[in-house]
Amino acid sequence: MSAAASRALKSVSSAAFSWKRTGRPQQTLAAAVSRSGVGLHSGARVTATLLPTHAGEGRYFLVEGEEEARVAAEVGNAEPRSQLCTTLRRREGGGPRVRTVEHLLSAMEALGVDNCRVEVSGGDEIPLLDGSAQEWVEAIRSAGLCAAEDTSGQKLEKLAPQIHEPVYLQRDDCFVAAFPSSQIHITYGIDFPKVPAIGCQWFSTFLDDNIYSSKIAPARTFCIFEEIEKMRGAGLIKGGSLENAMVCSMSGGWLNPPVRFEDEPCRHKILDLVGDFSLLAQNGNQGFPIAHIIAYKAGHALHTDFLRHLSGKSTVDQEELAREC
Repeated sequence: MSAAASRALKSVSSAAFSWKRTGRPQQTLAAAVSRSGVGLHSGARVTATLLPTHAGEGRYFLVEGEEEARVAAEVGNAEPRSQLCTTLRRREGGGPRVRTVEHLLSAMEALGVDNCRVEVSGGDEIPLLDGSAQEWVEAIRSAGLCAAEDTSGQKLEKLAPQIHEPVYLQRDDCFVAAFPSSQIHITYGIDFPKVPAIGCQWFSTFLDDNIYSSKIAPARTFCIFEEIEKMRGAGLIKGGSLENAMVCSMSGGWLNPPVRFEDEPCRHKILDLVGDFSLLAQNGNQGFPIAHIIAYKAGHALHTDFLRHLSGKSTVDQEELAREC
């Protein structure tokens, strides 16, 4: 392993953050709510039902046919090499998996759904809906939120991770970094030099539920037209279409305009980041850290690898990472 790769891997330390009291109770949904649609990679018709649950239980999934095996939405369950989505799998005995969880988790984290039982039927994937988190925001708001109580009827105070010192994880020119901040601030950059309609984009924003709902949640997932055949040949994006993803050609621009924002691809990366960083949550507490997070050309794998090192739960082989770098 190169010295540069070693320094990058060791730069993220669990000593860089601690849990801070928020003075607010943990929350759950006030009522159950469901949404159905196509799974991005499987192409199957799937349903996700969100149900209230007790304080301290956090967010977890139950896949049809595996009712006794909870898959907690925690970074220790995130598969390190999941392709084009975030996949959770319970580690004990190989366990069930649930795929493409990032958009739903993003909306739940941003709106404060700290404890939730998600029942998945029709497959092992969360429905893609329109490719954004907008419908999940609408579903959560239609159900409403309330203070969660534990099995003894007691409310629990919500804790939040807070970054105390700068930390980063880098591979080549891709990186995720976190800096101390009094509030959540996200800056994200992407660069697609071979796709002029996308090109280099940056978006920076503070984050609360209203900013998220209006500026981040509507941003849809996207792909490059010339890469579709290869991805489908690998058994991926069987459910992808012009109705649930923005498609951009290297030479012809957007195939299904209009875009919702001029920088919609970059905003969608922030949507994904919020969903992936929600996996730092434990026991019904906040997942996204109070920090200024800056990311550049980072995808799901780098997001979750950063969290593994931050939380001290790294399961990634460092020699393999060095070869990738």
